[in-house]
This record gives sequence, structure tokens and C-alpha cells, in this order.
Amino acid sequence: MFTSFGKYILLLRLSFKRPEKFKVYWAEVMREMVSVGIGSLGIIAIISVFIGAATTIQVAFQLASPLVPLSIAGKISRDSNILEFSPTISSLVLAGRVGSNFASQIGTMRVTEQIDALEIMGVNAPGYLISPKIIAGVSMVPVLVIMSICLGITGG
Repeated sequence: MFTSFGKYILLLRLSFKRPEKFKVYWAEVMREMVSVGIGSLGIIAIISVFIGAATTIQVAFQLASPLVPLSIAGKISRDSNILEFSPTISSLVLAGRVGSNFASQIGTMRVTEQIDALEIMGVNAPGYLISPKIIAGVSMVPVLVIMSICLGITGG
């Protein structure tokens, strides 16, 4: 267990080592940001609108009473979308979609020996392959969650 954890820490250290050519590294980060952000925007938009609509319908149905004003249903739906549904569902969808995409890319590169070719050419393979994906995920997931919140409230 400690051996695997040590290898993981060494891989992370290599991943965030200072890149030799920042221009190439920046282009790779931007490409991954487009892949994570724009590539996931469609599915996040569809899911968010329907979650907002379903939440509002359920809250309004449960609060169908003459003593409770209808504006309360919208406020409850808004709060539950902001605090619970949008961040959770967006993160789950992104973990599945983006995680499988990253795993398939790196797996294909390993099978076709592209990673070995990068190492032979003297390129820091973990820094070129892993850190742009991490940076793209860390920067684009909050943006997508904010968009999910806005679309969920709009759908409600």
C-alpha cells in the first residue's frame, strides 16, 4: 500500500514539474479546457433544465395548501438547486464523462506506445499528459456548476 502511494506521489511531482516549453504546455491546457468545458456543456444543460423543472414541480405539488403562498415553492426549488442538486449532479456527470474520456485517451496512448515515444524524445510525459487535464478540470468544473445552477433555476 505504501509503495503504491509513494509511486503516486512521485508521479504527481513529475506532473507538476516546470514545463520546458510553456507555449506548448499552455496550448495543451487550453485544448483540455475546451474538451472538458465545451464538450460537457450540452449534457449539463439538458440535465440541469430538467432537474430544475422536476424539483419545482415536486415542491409545488408537496406544498399545495391554501396556507402556503406559491412563491415559497420557487424559493425552496432555487435553494435546493443551488445547494444540492446542481453541484452534485453536475459533478457526477462530469466525473463519468470526463474521467472515462481521460482514461481512454491515456490508455490508448499507452497501448500505441505514444507515451514511450514521448519519453524517448525527452518530453516530461506526466507533465504533458496529466497536469493539463488536472488544471482543466479544476478550472472548468466550477464554471460548469455555475452554469448548471443558472439553467436549473431557469428550468424551474
